[in-house]
Amino acid sequence: MNKLFNIIVVVISSILMLSCNGQSKNETNGSSTVFTGAPGEIKLVVLDPGHFHASLLQKFSNPQVNDTVFVYAPEGVELDQYLASIEAYNNRMENPTDWVEIVYTGEDYLEKMLSDKNGNVVILAGNNKKKTEYIYEAINSGFNVLSDKPMAINRENYHLLTSAFDIAKANNVYLYDVMTERYEIINTLTRELVSNSELFGNLQTGTPEDPAVVMENLHHFYKEVSGVPLVRPAWFYDVEQQGESIADVANHLVDLVQWQCFPYVVINHNSDVVLTSANHWPTRMTLEQFSRSTGLNSFPDFLQKYVKDSNLEVFANGTINYQLKGVNVSVTALWNYESTDGGGDTYNGKIKGTNASIEIVQNNSVDYIKELFILKDKSIDEQTFDHNIAKAINELQNSYPYISAEKISEGKYQIVAPTEFRKGHEDFFGMVADKYFGFLVNRDMPEWEISNMISKYNTTTRALEMIKNQD
Repeated sequence: MNKLFNIIVVVISSILMLSCNGQSKNETNGSSTVFTGAPGEIKLVVLDPGHFHASLLQKFSNPQVNDTVFVYAPEGVELDQYLASIEAYNNRMENPTDWVEIVYTGEDYLEKMLSDKNGNVVILAGNNKKKTEYIYEAINSGFNVLSDKPMAINRENYHLLTSAFDIAKANNVYLYDVMTERYEIINTLTRELVSNSELFGNLQTGTPEDPAVVMENLHHFYKEVSGVPLVRPAWFYDVEQQGESIADVANHLVDLVQWQCFPYVVINHNSDVVLTSANHWPTRMTLEQFSRSTGLNSFPDFLQKYVKDSNLEVFANGTINYQLKGVNVSVTALWNYESTDGGGDTYNGKIKGTNASIEIVQNNSVDYIKELFILKDKSIDEQTFDHNIAKAINELQNSYPYISAEKISEGKYQIVAPTEFRKGHEDFFGMVADKYFGFLVNRDMPEWEISNMISKYNTTTRALEMIKNQD
């Protein structure tokens, strides 16, 4: 039978919401902060799923997660897209899911969610202007929250977010954001190599003009997700609702700097981070391109202030230069409309050590497949470098048996991770969720995770504030 029937839409109906007792895996109402790892005990509440990341968190089933999911959202295209994705996951031939979606679409959807208290983990991925308030209200009501990034796109949001973290601690619930890039194998291997003091040495400090850590990511507005052209909501192009790039996707870069260069270290957002400069610039988009991306035939009123010479200007590009524990860092987040050479989204970076430097390359020289290279410092002789590479790879193969090292030239190796062993970006969402669910059961979210989330959003929102003060 078509699993479309597993999606139950309830429109402004409290009676139907309260009478839904046909819940799988012993589903019961009521929020709980006690988890044992039992099947079905994690009960998801999806709030206003305006971004496709909400459905990606449900792309695969997890025995610990109940099949019945409560959804609270306004009616509209975004909700329809989310439900269509869930239906597709339920009906696919290989490894189908079995979600039962109970949907409430009243105008009071937030208040209804808070009063119903169905479930114990709120999933957030949508309009970033609303997200921080959603986080605060859910945490204040005793829910655990797994949120897509960013959790704050301006200073006002940031201060509300820090309050949410304080309440989460008091309420014994966990707030966590979805940092998918940690689970990409090249990023994971980079962290391992940076931590290898014999091979990498110590992290250089660099200078503002020549930073020790440089990272850049490039995204595209128009692309395919799960093989289907992505339709963006119009608000995605409003930086007051989506956020500028340095307050949005730059969070991945700031997170990687902290996670790779200072693993397991608690970062103090007041004393450990010093902003040196920041800037931003727009991506320009024609009405034809906007229509292709959103399905709308005109720029809505709230975007008119960004229209110049008939083109929409989206401040979707920016750079943050800062010092983290004395190390000079530069991160740049870019958005193009569409990939013109088939390269897709990309990430490039460099981390300099006293013995060697690590380069991550994803451009046409490597056919846009992210690759990892390590280059020796001139102070290290070739024989020592070769020995340290061999030793490091031998140790890493205990955890990643498929990797190897290939000498490209004198003083340069490629760390080879065959593509057939790599997970795809959409798989990372489930991996993040599994990590978070483990925290819920074991009650062991490290202090550095919490402090570094706060530091990350402090860095990005302060950089945006610096830019606004300059403009």
